[in-house]
Amino acid sequence: MRNKYSDEFKLQVVRQCLRGDVGIEELARQLGLDYSMVRRWLEHYRQHGPSGLRQTRRHYSAAFKREVLERMRRDGLSIRQTEALFDIRAKGAIGRWQRLYHSGGLTALAPKRKGRRPMTKKPPTPPPPPDEERSHDELLKELAYLRAENAYLKKPRCLDPGEGHGDAGQKAQAVQGLRHEHSLALLLRAAELPRSTFYYQIHALGAGDRYAALKVRIRAIYDRHKGRYGYRRITAVLRQAGETINHKAVQRLMHQLGLKSLVRPKRYRAYRGAEGYAAPNTLQRRFQAQRPHQRWVTDITEFKVNGQKLYLSPVMDLYNGEIIAFQTGPRPVFDLVKGMLKKAFGRLTPGDRPLLHSDQGWHYRHPSYRRLVAEQRVLRSMSRKGNCLDNAAMESFFGTLKAEDFHLNRFDTIEQLQQGLDQYIHYYNHERIRLKLKGLSPVQYRTQALDAG
Repeated sequence: MRNKYSDEFKLQVVRQCLRGDVGIEELARQLGLDYSMVRRWLEHYRQHGPSGLRQTRRHYSAAFKREVLERMRRDGLSIRQTEALFDIRAKGAIGRWQRLYHSGGLTALAPKRKGRRPMTKKPPTPPPPPDEERSHDELLKELAYLRAENAYLKKPRCLDPGEGHGDAGQKAQAVQGLRHEHSLALLLRAAELPRSTFYYQIHALGAGDRYAALKVRIRAIYDRHKGRYGYRRITAVLRQAGETINHKAVQRLMHQLGLKSLVRPKRYRAYRGAEGYAAPNTLQRRFQAQRPHQRWVTDITEFKVNGQKLYLSPVMDLYNGEIIAFQTGPRPVFDLVKGMLKKAFGRLTPGDRPLLHSDQGWHYRHPSYRRLVAEQRVLRSMSRKGNCLDNAAMESFFGTLKAEDFHLNRFDTIEQLQQGLDQYIHYYNHERIRLKLKGLSPVQYRTQALDAG
């Protein structure tokens, strides 16, 4: 890197130092310069005058470098004094020469050649001697190797036209199948396979698959839930059955089996605007409950089948995520919500006063809705305007329902879809485990809590 300071600037700095108005350290601080660099300029000026400040490019021989090092050692000079004495402008050069000399001697001080090193030509491979000069044993050995190589290349499992020479396991199988006809050493040479690798692969092939039974169970769980379970839920099911296994092992085995959860999360978004009276957001995204029928959430979602529509209005208990009531219908009329409310209120026991949270849809602003809720002394809560995250628990259920049932199955009629929704919600409540519920289904979790209480 070239010095960014001109010769005239260096000369001005040195002359200010020699005038003695301020010290070297203070002058360097004022000019924003390195103190050691200013001292070096001053030393060079004292030894060589203005020419010692000029920028030059010099190449030093190994003999000169050795002379500099010996003079510095003999007279007890510092590196800065030695640089000024011999007019060496390159910063850090003497220190670098010292390290090279101590590590490699005088030859290490020689200038290195720049650029790419010339390529060394390999000596030509001597041609093989003619057959008449080779011994009978040598010819027999070469013939045996050629026969082994030819047999190896013809082995069906050895070469795959699309994959080249195959992996080590395929090579080991091919060699093992030819051992009764040819020498093992010749076959390994033809396959370019180390002997240790060959024996390791043969041992691994003979050991069998210790996860065979577990793979069968994983596939059975996967098929029973129609591809809805990923490796985490399958791990939870296996642990419930008494299997001690890490989730990473289940993930690896599912990858080997080509099994992957078919669920792709989707989220339903809808907003109808503000009409009538809206209740405050009392829930405040507290999607947990300490007991059943403490906090409920509800909403409406839409399905389309062959140009026809079906609407679902469920109520979820935030205690265990259970769908305690739902109603379906071809039109999003108030009777849809009214029927759902009557079913949900039928689950209440004396003393239950749940908080019922919804969005600001017109159904939940309707006077009849407010009357039905007030009769049961249920406290209303509503999401903020256009904010679906305030009812995220219900939106999450809709996404799971559509991902695990609606998008994975084909429904030709509304009646088929209604039947499918009934079956899935029963499955969701009674069979589908939730990791947040200690690996239990909502109904199992609620029943277990009631039995413990």
